[in-house]
Amino acid sequence: MEAKLKEEINGYIANNDIVVFSKSYCPYCNQAKTFLNGQGVEDKVFVVELDRLDDGSAIQRYLLELTKQRTVPNIFISQQHIGGCSDLLGLDKAKLTVLLDKIKGKI
Repeated sequence: MEAKLKEEINGYIANNDIVVFSKSYCPYCNQAKTFLNGQGVEDKVFVVELDRLDDGSAIQRYLLELTKQRTVPNIFISQQHIGGCSDLLGLDKAKLTVLLDKIKGKI
């Protein structure tokens, strides 16, 4: 994979509060995006729709290398890899609240 693309992906993760690597047709991706939008952080969610990018497959391969996760959605909150939809929904509510409150500027 081209170093420039890796740098771009690392930049997305470093420069955005929440990043969701997604595929537009994926029901789990849509569920995760809907959940996050319902948490009052919709303006903080940066979505990368891999199926709409020419290099989407290369990005997904890099995410596998980076996270050991093959599937989408692949979610990062405050540069921390969360995992997929079930990982997001399964997060301890107190931990999720702390993560999201930091993003909202409440902490």
